[in-house]
Amino acid sequence: MAIDDPVRPAPHTQADPAPAPTAERGTTWSALRPLVLRVHFYAGLLIAPLLLVAAASGLLYALSFQAEKFLYSNALEVPVGERTLPVGDQLAAARKAHPEGTVTAVWPSAEDGATTRVLMTSPEVEEGKSLAVFVDPYTAEVRGELTSYGSSGALPLRIWLDELHRDLHLGDLGRHYGELAASWLWVVALGGLLLWLGRRRTSKRELIVPERGAKGRRKTLSWHGTVGMCAVLGLVLLSATGLTWSRYAGENIGAVQDQLGGATPVVSAALAEGAGGGGGEHEGHGGGTGSHTGTAGKDVGIDNALAAARQAGIDGRMSVILPSEGSGYVVKETDTQFPVHLDSVAVDPADGRVIDELRFADYPLLAKLTRFGIDAHTGVLLGLVNQLALAALAFALVMLIVWGYRMWWLRRPTKERRLSAGRPMPRGAWRKVPVTVLLPLVALTALAGWFVPLLGISLLVFLAVDVVVGVVARARARTAA
Repeated sequence: MAIDDPVRPAPHTQADPAPAPTAERGTTWSALRPLVLRVHFYAGLLIAPLLLVAAASGLLYALSFQAEKFLYSNALEVPVGERTLPVGDQLAAARKAHPEGTVTAVWPSAEDGATTRVLMTSPEVEEGKSLAVFVDPYTAEVRGELTSYGSSGALPLRIWLDELHRDLHLGDLGRHYGELAASWLWVVALGGLLLWLGRRRTSKRELIVPERGAKGRRKTLSWHGTVGMCAVLGLVLLSATGLTWSRYAGENIGAVQDQLGGATPVVSAALAEGAGGGGGEHEGHGGGTGSHTGTAGKDVGIDNALAAARQAGIDGRMSVILPSEGSGYVVKETDTQFPVHLDSVAVDPADGRVIDELRFADYPLLAKLTRFGIDAHTGVLLGLVNQLALAALAFALVMLIVWGYRMWWLRRPTKERRLSAGRPMPRGAWRKVPVTVLLPLVALTALAGWFVPLLGISLLVFLAVDVVVGVVARARARTAA
């Protein structure tokens, strides 16, 4: 849906004040503008339904953080007691309540009145998710069990909304919708920005403030442009961060990141051959301090592993991954709220010695930026402020799409006695673009289409359909003549 005025001020369109003149003829922009308008029109018209679903589900997801605290307060919160019990005792209580589960990690209570979360693989939950058992740290009472997913500990409400936003609950097939929407979002946003900046106006204030006294389509355009101007940076960032974990573009982004030395490092918990953790027998006894698959020989227990990690500077919100055959405890900070605390250490279960450590300060710059981008996209980087900003961006995108479709409808030929809608810019706009601009533009488009495959494939489909429609239109015109 075009953000700017139609090519010809058709006398049949709804009466509106005359549009502000665009750039003068003969300039590069005046030649490029019709092409940008046509791309923006078709991208907005055909991709907007996908963007609308992504925006609406993203809005609900952003609000789900606070909703979870209310819905699951009985499992998440407990009255503050006089003394916190050892984590090993809390782990033993969770194991006793769910002997069929295999413990994979423990999130000790990080603040007064918060429960400890014991994560298990269990027949009760599907693969890729965990059964979270919530334990009162003061009494070792099990407060509840819920399905949990991801490093942020999403619970059922947020899991359902996250899957709706990511793949419409359609699995791998549905992931194409999300990647297609993210692939085009930055194109639509930047195209709209160019069109909005390219308009002449009496005051720079009209860039970010809706025009006073405007009516009809001009009023809608004013709101569409000003809100889009304010939201464009956030929308481009959402598009970029969303593509980082998409199926096809995400692989390309990961490959480039690896080649530039920006892969996210991981602390090594591997034990030396012959060390205490190298057996194969189960030791899920002894106060619940053993590993989830068992280690042969001595195990200092989760509380001693935590003590060793704290001595190494690991503190605050933490996750403890229990040792498995050939590996030790991994204790890592999980505070993703800026300024983040994401240091981690590995502890030998035989003697409680720190065998490796990894500081977030030592991450490559690209790995840090990726971490910040993903956490901002998922609403955990800045806490409530982050979630409200995401909700505002999602709502802005919903309104931009609604206003865009409204402009498309208002631009229809009203005197024709049939259902009709606004028409795009005429074909052949690319022929007016200077070769010195067209060739680099084609090269950049081809590069973007290769790097973001669903963008390139869908663009080729749009072009093929447009060519076919053009051939049919010319054939009808010749027949009518």
